[in-house]
Amino acid sequence: MLVNGVEVKVNGLNDISEKEILNYINYVKQNSNETLSSLTISDAGNGEVSLDYQTQPAQFERIRRITGYLVGTIDRFNNAKRAEEHDRVKHGLN
Repeated sequence: MLVNGVEVKVNGLNDISEKEILNYINYVKQNSNETLSSLTISDAGNGEVSLDYQTQPAQFERIRRITGYLVGTIDRFNNAKRAEEHDRVKHGLN
């Protein structure tokens, strides 16, 4: 089931409410700095639950160093700086 954008699976717990599921989602979100993707709630015995979760990979922006400047994009460069970037030797991973 999908709850607040998180794919939730419940194993071995028949009487769990949506409010309790929301509490578990909030608990995981508070203890993790990443975006929650999926959550599995399982019966761990003795009235306890086991929470297994996956997070979405963090997004990053490529930053390049061009003649002393750290940049993500070159859209604000003037023509001379764009030509300098174009003429640079590009090294690949082979």
